[in-house]
Amino acid sequence: MKVIAINGSPNKKGNTFHALSMVGNELKAHSIDFEILHIGHKMIHGCTACGKCGVNKDEKCIIKTDDLNKWIQQIKDADGIIIGSPVYYSGIPGTMKSFLDRLFFVSGSNGGLLRHKVAAAVVAVRRTGGSATLDSLNHYLTYSEMVIATSNYWNVIHGAKAGEVTNDLEGKQIMRVLGKNMAWLLKMKEATAGKLEPPKKEKKEYTNFIR
Repeated sequence: MKVIAINGSPNKKGNTFHALSMVGNELKAHSIDFEILHIGHKMIHGCTACGKCGVNKDEKCIIKTDDLNKWIQQIKDADGIIIGSPVYYSGIPGTMKSFLDRLFFVSGSNGGLLRHKVAAAVVAVRRTGGSATLDSLNHYLTYSEMVIATSNYWNVIHGAKAGEVTNDLEGKQIMRVLGKNMAWLLKMKEATAGKLEPPKKEKKEYTNFIR
Protein backbone atom coordinates (compact mmCIF):
# COMPACT_ATOMS: atom_id res chain seq x y z
CA MET A 1 0.00 0.00 0.00
CA LYS A 2 1.07 3.56 -0.62
CA VAL A 3 0.12 7.02 0.61
CA ILE A 4 0.98 10.20 -1.28
CA ALA A 5 1.09 13.45 0.68
CA ILE A 6 0.71 16.77 -1.12
CA ASN A 7 2.90 19.55 0.23
CA GLY A 8 1.13 22.78 -0.73
CA SER A 9 3.71 25.05 0.89
CA PRO A 10 6.18 27.00 -1.26
CA ASN A 11 8.84 25.89 1.23
CA LYS A 12 9.97 22.36 0.46
CA LYS A 13 11.02 21.62 4.04
CA GLY A 14 8.94 24.07 6.03
CA ASN A 15 6.42 23.26 8.73
CA THR A 16 3.92 21.67 6.34
CA PHE A 17 6.64 19.21 5.32
CA HIS A 18 7.43 18.43 8.95
CA ALA A 19 3.75 17.85 9.75
CA LEU A 20 3.33 15.50 6.79
CA SER A 21 6.52 13.67 7.73
CA MET A 22 5.20 13.04 11.25
CA VAL A 23 2.13 11.34 9.79
CA GLY A 24 4.30 9.53 7.27
CA ASN A 25 6.60 8.13 9.95
CA GLU A 26 3.64 6.35 11.54
CA LEU A 27 2.51 4.99 8.17
CA LYS A 28 5.99 3.69 7.41
CA ALA A 29 6.09 2.04 10.85
CA HIS A 30 3.09 0.03 9.63
CA SER A 31 4.90 -0.97 6.41
CA ILE A 32 2.96 1.50 4.25
CA ASP A 33 4.94 3.28 1.55
CA PHE A 34 4.92 7.05 1.91
CA GLU A 35 5.90 9.82 -0.51
CA ILE A 36 5.65 13.61 -0.33
CA LEU A 37 4.79 15.37 -3.57
CA HIS A 38 5.89 19.01 -3.36
CA ILE A 39 3.69 21.23 -5.54
CA GLY A 40 3.57 24.48 -3.54
CA HIS A 41 6.51 26.07 -5.36
CA LYS A 42 5.20 25.30 -8.86
CA MET A 43 3.44 27.56 -11.36
CA ILE A 44 -0.02 25.95 -11.45
CA HIS A 45 -2.85 27.43 -13.48
CA GLY A 46 -6.27 27.77 -11.92
CA CYS A 47 -9.34 25.97 -13.25
CA THR A 48 -10.97 27.82 -16.18
CA ALA A 49 -14.32 25.98 -15.85
CA CYS A 50 -14.11 24.84 -19.48
CA GLY A 51 -15.63 21.46 -18.65
CA LYS A 52 -13.36 19.61 -21.07
CA CYS A 53 -12.28 17.07 -18.43
CA GLY A 54 -15.92 15.93 -18.32
CA VAL A 55 -16.29 15.92 -22.09
CA ASN A 56 -13.05 14.13 -22.96
CA LYS A 57 -13.08 11.77 -19.95
CA ASP A 58 -9.42 10.95 -20.48
CA GLU A 59 -8.41 11.61 -16.86
CA LYS A 60 -6.68 14.79 -17.98
CA CYS A 61 -7.03 18.53 -17.62
CA ILE A 62 -6.91 20.38 -20.94
CA ILE A 63 -4.36 22.83 -19.48
CA LYS A 64 -0.88 21.55 -20.38
CA THR A 65 1.35 24.29 -18.94
CA ASP A 66 2.08 22.38 -15.72
CA ASP A 67 2.50 18.80 -14.50
CA LEU A 68 -1.00 18.26 -13.12
CA ASN A 69 -1.82 15.41 -15.51
CA LYS A 70 1.28 13.50 -14.41
CA TRP A 71 0.40 14.10 -10.77
CA ILE A 72 -3.18 12.92 -11.32
CA GLN A 73 -1.94 9.48 -12.33
CA GLN A 74 0.47 9.29 -9.39
CA ILE A 75 -2.32 10.14 -6.98
CA LYS A 76 -4.82 7.85 -8.70
CA ASP A 77 -2.48 4.89 -8.14
CA ALA A 78 -2.09 5.60 -4.40
CA ASP A 79 -4.23 3.95 -1.73
CA GLY A 80 -4.27 7.02 0.48
CA ILE A 81 -3.84 10.77 0.13
CA ILE A 82 -2.92 13.52 2.57
CA ILE A 83 -3.33 17.14 1.52
CA GLY A 84 -1.11 19.47 3.54
CA SER A 85 -1.22 23.24 3.51
CA PRO A 86 0.15 26.32 5.27
CA VAL A 87 -2.23 29.18 6.04
CA TYR A 88 -2.46 32.35 3.93
CA TYR A 89 -4.96 34.90 5.22
CA SER A 90 -6.91 32.16 7.02
CA GLY A 91 -7.10 30.05 3.88
CA ILE A 92 -5.42 27.79 1.34
CA PRO A 93 -2.54 29.38 -0.65
CA GLY A 94 -3.39 30.18 -4.27
CA THR A 95 -1.09 27.58 -5.82
CA MET A 96 -2.50 24.81 -3.65
CA LYS A 97 -6.07 25.95 -4.35
CA SER A 98 -5.45 25.87 -8.11
CA PHE A 99 -3.97 22.38 -7.81
CA LEU A 100 -6.86 21.05 -5.72
CA ASP A 101 -9.58 22.62 -7.88
CA ARG A 102 -8.27 21.00 -11.04
CA LEU A 103 -7.31 17.67 -9.44
CA PHE A 104 -10.74 17.17 -7.92
CA PHE A 105 -12.62 18.46 -10.97
CA VAL A 106 -10.81 15.92 -13.18
CA SER A 107 -11.40 13.17 -10.62
CA GLY A 108 -15.10 13.90 -10.33
CA SER A 109 -15.57 14.28 -14.07
CA ASN A 110 -13.96 10.91 -14.74
CA GLY A 111 -16.05 8.64 -12.55
CA GLY A 112 -14.51 9.54 -9.20
CA LEU A 113 -10.83 8.66 -9.42
CA LEU A 114 -10.34 9.41 -5.72
CA ARG A 115 -13.60 7.92 -4.44
CA HIS A 116 -13.20 5.69 -1.36
CA LYS A 117 -9.47 6.32 -1.06
CA VAL A 118 -8.37 6.92 2.54
CA ALA A 119 -7.62 10.61 3.00
CA ALA A 120 -6.74 13.31 5.49
CA ALA A 121 -5.99 17.03 5.54
CA VAL A 122 -3.19 18.62 7.57
CA VAL A 123 -2.52 22.29 8.28
CA ALA A 124 0.57 24.10 9.59
CA VAL A 125 -0.06 27.60 10.94
CA ARG A 126 1.79 30.25 12.94
CA ARG A 127 -1.12 31.41 15.06
CA THR A 128 -4.73 31.47 13.79
CA GLY A 129 -6.65 30.52 10.65
CA GLY A 130 -5.81 26.84 10.95
CA SER A 131 -9.36 25.62 11.53
CA ALA A 132 -10.74 27.65 8.61
CA THR A 133 -8.07 26.27 6.30
CA LEU A 134 -8.61 22.71 7.50
CA ASP A 135 -12.33 23.10 6.88
CA SER A 136 -11.67 24.25 3.32
CA LEU A 137 -9.35 21.31 2.64
CA ASN A 138 -11.90 18.86 4.00
CA HIS A 139 -14.51 20.15 1.54
CA TYR A 140 -12.58 18.47 -1.27
CA LEU A 141 -12.38 15.15 0.57
CA THR A 142 -16.00 14.96 1.69
CA TYR A 143 -17.41 15.95 -1.71
CA SER A 144 -15.39 13.19 -3.33
CA GLU A 145 -16.69 10.41 -1.05
CA MET A 146 -13.25 9.74 0.37
CA VAL A 147 -12.76 7.77 3.59
CA ILE A 148 -11.45 10.37 6.04
CA ALA A 149 -8.98 9.42 8.74
CA THR A 150 -9.23 11.40 11.97
CA SER A 151 -7.08 12.17 15.00
CA ASN A 152 -7.76 13.19 18.61
CA TYR A 153 -8.14 16.89 17.70
CA TRP A 154 -8.22 19.07 14.57
CA ASN A 155 -5.28 18.27 12.28
CA VAL A 156 -3.52 21.59 12.89
CA ILE A 157 0.05 22.08 14.11
CA HIS A 158 1.68 25.37 15.13
CA GLY A 159 5.02 26.95 14.31
CA ALA A 160 6.50 29.96 12.52
CA LYS A 161 10.07 29.20 11.43
CA ALA A 162 10.74 25.93 9.61
CA GLY A 163 10.88 23.10 12.11
CA GLU A 164 9.21 24.97 14.98
CA VAL A 165 6.23 22.62 14.77
CA THR A 166 8.46 19.97 16.37
CA ASN A 167 8.04 21.96 19.62
CA ASP A 168 4.24 21.71 19.50
CA LEU A 169 3.77 18.61 21.66
CA GLU A 170 0.02 18.41 21.19
CA GLY A 171 0.37 19.01 17.46
CA LYS A 172 2.92 16.23 17.18
CA GLN A 173 0.58 13.86 18.99
CA ILE A 174 -2.24 14.82 16.61
CA MET A 175 -0.06 13.89 13.64
CA ARG A 176 1.04 10.60 15.24
CA VAL A 177 -2.53 9.56 16.04
CA LEU A 178 -3.63 10.56 12.55
CA GLY A 179 -0.92 8.36 11.03
CA LYS A 180 -1.91 5.38 13.19
CA ASN A 181 -5.61 5.79 12.42
CA MET A 182 -4.91 6.17 8.72
CA ALA A 183 -2.79 3.00 8.71
CA TRP A 184 -5.63 1.15 10.46
CA LEU A 185 -8.19 2.28 7.87
CA LEU A 186 -5.90 1.30 5.00
CA LYS A 187 -5.38 -2.15 6.50
CA MET A 188 -9.12 -2.60 7.05
CA LYS A 189 -9.77 -1.73 3.41
CA GLU A 190 -7.11 -4.17 2.30
CA ALA A 191 -8.47 -6.93 4.57
CA THR A 192 -12.03 -6.54 3.29
CA ALA A 193 -11.17 -6.18 -0.41
CA GLY A 194 -13.14 -8.76 -2.36
CA LYS A 195 -15.17 -9.66 0.74
CA LEU A 196 -17.20 -6.54 1.40
CA GLU A 197 -18.69 -4.82 -1.62
CA PRO A 198 -18.40 -1.01 -1.48
CA PRO A 199 -21.50 1.14 -2.10
CA LYS A 200 -22.26 1.70 -5.76
CA LYS A 201 -21.69 5.21 -7.04
CA GLU A 202 -24.88 7.14 -7.60
CA LYS A 203 -25.33 9.61 -10.45
CA LYS A 204 -25.03 13.09 -9.01
CA GLU A 205 -28.28 15.03 -8.65
CA TYR A 206 -27.91 18.76 -9.29
CA THR A 207 -30.49 21.15 -7.87
CA ASN A 208 -30.29 24.88 -8.55
CA PHE A 209 -32.34 27.32 -6.53
CA ILE A 210 -33.08 29.83 -9.31
CA ARG A 211 -36.61 29.17 -10.56
